[in-house]
Amino acid sequence: MKKLKTALCSIWLFCIGLALAACQGRFPGSGGHPSGPGNPGGKELLVAAAADLRVAMEELVRAYQARTGVRVIVSYGSSGQLTQQIENGAPFDLFLSADWGYIERLRQGGHTVPGTEGLYARGRLALVASPKFQKALRSLSDLQDPAIRHIAIANPDHAPYGRAARQALERAGLWEALQSKIVFGDNILQTFQFVQTGQADAGLVALALVITGDMPYVLIPQELHRPIDQGLAVLRRTQRESLARDFVAFVLSAEGQEILRRYGFESPEG
Repeated sequence: MKKLKTALCSIWLFCIGLALAACQGRFPGSGGHPSGPGNPGGKELLVAAAADLRVAMEELVRAYQARTGVRVIVSYGSSGQLTQQIENGAPFDLFLSADWGYIERLRQGGHTVPGTEGLYARGRLALVASPKFQKALRSLSDLQDPAIRHIAIANPDHAPYGRAARQALERAGLWEALQSKIVFGDNILQTFQFVQTGQADAGLVALALVITGDMPYVLIPQELHRPIDQGLAVLRRTQRESLARDFVAFVLSAEGQEILRRYGFESPEG
């Protein structure tokens, strides 16, 4: 009986630990990403961010936390899927989308704090080959090589970079010819991982995910797709509006914009 009680107690404590970890964004698969050492002020901010920001956001968060001591927890995903989560009540304070259209959709649905909506960057699309693929890719037309069996793009139904990839292939007159080779990633980060691991021979991904790595890439001409203008907004459900506004101000500041430029983002028009 004593052994049974001890076992039950251990299980109970384990479950409590998992619950606390989930609340803190550390539960495997939760999507939470606590960033930076320490949290002296006890303040935290919950941010939903498009997957193309995965690398750049690390530096943004480090710089912001060094200045403020605020703990920023970031959940990444496709902009469309994050938008649906927000519409369904996800408790984020702030949303950085890869597509201004999703911010406008949330504004019209009453999910944003009026006046906080704005553009913060313009993304660029890049063609990249897997490290396991032995040939260099110089243009979209190289994707017709019979040696390329799988081409990864993000799902155009809810991922802005996937939509831009399809537009680029269509305007280049290649979509129909290559459609049987195309595999969809849930978001642009997963799409890049398909290429990085060799599950796909090539892919159309966010420049921000490859610009600091060692994989060769080719920029896709912007005239082949609609601009990837990225927007943000403080969300209506937030209980930390002033803190969310402060993070927005940092992203839009000279320091925040310089960090984004280092990862290949351009300033949005207007």
